[in-house]
Amino acid sequence: MVRPTKIPATKYPVERLTLGNGLRVVLSPDRSASVVGVAVVYDVGIRSEPEGRTGFAHLFEHLMFQGSENLEKLAHFRHVQGAGGTFNGSTHLDYTDYFEALPGNALERALFLEADRMRGPRLTDENLRNQVDVVKEEIRVNVLNRPYGGFPWLKLPPVMFDTFPNAHDGYGSFVDLDSATVDEAAEFFQRYYASGNAVLAVAGDLDVAEAQALVERHFGDVPERPAPQRPSFAEPDLTAERRAQYTDPLAPLPAVAAAWRVPDPGADLTAYLPYVVLAEVLTDGDASRLVERLILRDRSATSVGGYIGAMGEPWEVRDPTVLILQAFLPPGGSVDKVLRTVDEELDRIATGGLAPGELARTQARMATHLLRESDPVISRALRMAVLEQQRGRPELLNELPRLVASVTAEQVVAAAATLRPERRASLEVIPGVQA
Repeated sequence: MVRPTKIPATKYPVERLTLGNGLRVVLSPDRSASVVGVAVVYDVGIRSEPEGRTGFAHLFEHLMFQGSENLEKLAHFRHVQGAGGTFNGSTHLDYTDYFEALPGNALERALFLEADRMRGPRLTDENLRNQVDVVKEEIRVNVLNRPYGGFPWLKLPPVMFDTFPNAHDGYGSFVDLDSATVDEAAEFFQRYYASGNAVLAVAGDLDVAEAQALVERHFGDVPERPAPQRPSFAEPDLTAERRAQYTDPLAPLPAVAAAWRVPDPGADLTAYLPYVVLAEVLTDGDASRLVERLILRDRSATSVGGYIGAMGEPWEVRDPTVLILQAFLPPGGSVDKVLRTVDEELDRIATGGLAPGELARTQARMATHLLRESDPVISRALRMAVLEQQRGRPELLNELPRLVASVTAEQVVAAAATLRPERRASLEVIPGVQA
């Protein structure tokens, strides 16, 4: 009898409340160190962008750092860094986050700053044009002038999906970015940056009663606006294989990425989890199936990776989402051979099961990563905020390692059996640079 992997559990406390304006609040005290993490997550991301405004969610994230009705540009930066803290924000498929990590005695400062820009960022034509230029430069640096830029997270979705929300370029086209107006930014703020569409999470050195009072003081009078109704982004699964290719003039070697749809992580976490584990069984470490086969034995690939979601966020994504496998090949490498090998390894799992110890080893590694990721208070606050927003259960953070360890070999085998070529979308990168 194979015993389930024993995984240590975290017991981070969770206190939840909702303000009168609809803002959901998650507090997780940890007095072990005098640091605090503050995260505000808005339920708007790349999938929420209107047609003709690709990149708008990311552009607006930039605008939120350009001052507010009460604070001038760069004041947010100065107040956080002056307290010895760090800050940032990021845009994802299904949410946008803003966060600070500071000494514990600077908690009120962070709450004031986040509440201030929740009331209203400084939306001016000067700020808009400046940040359009900043985002365009990001695209030049990260996509247009970088080998494999946008591969696969920008390039693969339009092969897999048909609808604009799921398939479009989340970084944005220069035409759409240049056409953005202040009025559109103001409408975007009014619609999506409502208190009822946000979650505030605070983790670290805090007293719950004092923190509640501070949250109420700074966020309680933020004008109430309800959350907009989130549309369904569902679309049918593939019934025939899709393949596409493009030439990357900067890429020195060929590459390929393949994706399959997986179950809805929000509606059926039990059905979803085996796919998260399967991706790691296939690609995590030298003993994993595809690393051992493609790199160490066949030498048909130079590197292999596997993950859930175009942005690699298995715990912070909604349906529809995908399992992605990607590989970089040696000079003259065959994409067809790599895809055949992937199919063979999936068939081996589906028909022959997992090797002794294979699942336990993978689950132990995954649990270790989860435990390490939740150690910094800012990571804890961010994940709890998203879990509250998407699942209504921030305490799921404590349960994830155990849930990963509860996945059975039979469930992983069944998941592998569903990853058939007729459900696959693949994208080949043809190198434009001679290796």
